[in-house]
Amino acid sequence: MFTPANQERTFIMVKPDGVQRGLISDIIAKFEKRGYALRAAKLLVPTRALLDQHYEEHVSKGFYPKMADFMASGPVMAMVWEGKDVVKTGRRMLGETNPLNSQPGTIRGDYGIDLGRNICHGSDSVEAAEREIKLWFPEGVVASERTMEKWIYE
Repeated sequence: MFTPANQERTFIMVKPDGVQRGLISDIIAKFEKRGYALRAAKLLVPTRALLDQHYEEHVSKGFYPKMADFMASGPVMAMVWEGKDVVKTGRRMLGETNPLNSQPGTIRGDYGIDLGRNICHGSDSVEAAEREIKLWFPEGVVASERTMEKWIYE
């Protein structure tokens, strides 16, 4: 199987606002058009226990209860994407955490307005991605070879 240098995986989640607004296919299309491979995806309403684990560094902060209530308010689309430098590039594709600071052409820049409704989550490091992937996909992810790799990578 072909493996380019800097091959990695990231966790991307379309939050309840993005799901309710029908943005899942737009977000998937951006990652696919970039050349990244979708390795896992599922639609679910996260439990508070799952959210507490995912956002463990924020649980004790004052904003967390409101954020957790929002994240558990409806379905999210959890995904694993794979490709060269996908963590760093995926974060750039999402845009700034505050959509008003995001450039047009980014997901948050095109679709977001409010910090509390910023459409997506993306892993901020390779280590965080692996932790989040194990948390959201304990069953594992699909590993397969795509024939298009030679058209994407040198």
